Amino acid sequence: MKILAMADVIRLKQIEHVKNEKNILKEIDHPFIVNMRWNAKDDCCLYMLFEFVSGGELFSYLRNAGRFDSATANFYACEIVLALEYLHSLSIVYRDLKPENLLLDRDGHLKITDFGFAKKLKDRTWTLCGTPEYLAPEIIQSKGHNKAVDWWALGVLIYEMVVGYPPFYDDNPFGIYEKILSGKIEWSRHVDPIAKDLVKKLLVLDRTKRLGNMKNGAEDVKRHRWFKHLDWNVVIRKQLKPPIVPTYVFNSKEDDTSNFDDYPETDWKSVRSLDKIEMQLFEDF
Repeated sequence: MKILAMADVIRLKQIEHVKNEKNILKEIDHPFIVNMRWNAKDDCCLYMLFEFVSGGELFSYLRNAGRFDSATANFYACEIVLALEYLHSLSIVYRDLKPENLLLDRDGHLKITDFGFAKKLKDRTWTLCGTPEYLAPEIIQSKGHNKAVDWWALGVLIYEMVVGYPPFYDDNPFGIYEKILSGKIEWSRHVDPIAKDLVKKLLVLDRTKRLGNMKNGAEDVKRHRWFKHLDWNVVIRKQLKPPIVPTYVFNSKEDDTSNFDDYPETDWKSVRSLDKIEMQLFEDF
């Protein structure tokens, strides 16, 4: 359950942002996305209820392993490709692909979470948002961007999975932006050359020549040699064998939270109620 205090949403000027997130989540339903099951509000809070995904973050598994072998990275990448293809078919750009936003379900299949930056696109958008290491060059340059940014982020993610760290890294965000705009990537010797070829085709500075953003869209990515062993119908039915199966402390996979860290809960009793005028701002939530 995601609970947002409406007074905070108003204070942080996030009203349209939150409504937009809810509207997108209401529209989508996909095996590789954390789906919203219910939403509501009372006089102080907004509520969004999601299916429980018990396996934890891909980020934790990647940090523990150091890096993934090509087959493991391939498994996660193919499930992400189908989720992105689905979102883009609905004119939704996700804009926040990174290991922290990828969860494993109880059997080890992937689910994308956190649609706070997602946006329904008619043409292009100009908002600077995302995680510095994963930002596409056109976002940094404020040129206006579209769903091509998700294919760029997939290239960054595949690199991070097979190498162990992102391709563009610096202690300072501006240093990261400079490296992204230079387009120079250093490669470890152990990287599978076919995976490397796909990453290079995704990390193309000119988005009109970026794989996934050309005439055939996601089909070009799916036809790449790195995926040639796959039957995509088997992928969508979750019939591929996951390389990592989450372990559980308790017997039930359904409600075991042991794969997540504990965080302090907010004291919701102290959240103030909204007055009538403020409530009107959330009329359509």
